[in-house]
Amino acid sequence: METKMCLIYSTFENEDEAKRAGKTLIEKKLAACINIIPRIHSIYRWKDRIEEAKEAVLIAKTTKDKATDAVAEIKNLHNYEMPAILVVPVLGGLEEFITYVHNEVT
Repeated sequence: METKMCLIYSTFENEDEAKRAGKTLIEKKLAACINIIPRIHSIYRWKDRIEEAKEAVLIAKTTKDKATDAVAEIKNLHNYEMPAILVVPVLGGLEEFITYVHNEVT
């Protein structure tokens, strides 16, 4: 059964940029918890060229009610022309953790 929780996934130019965005989301109570994967290798098409880059991934745990504001904040803090920002619904999980996320952002 789907919950009111969601994850926000976004890639950043580097770990420092992802940390800055993550700390802002926590400070503004737009997310309860942030995970940063510091080093990924991305391959993508951009402006008719195949590009490769080293990036960092930010995963924010939040609620559907806060997702729009969190996406706007990430976009505002981002230095990419068109950042990858995706909201992913959470179908289930440990109820205590889902409650924790809800309580931290309200």
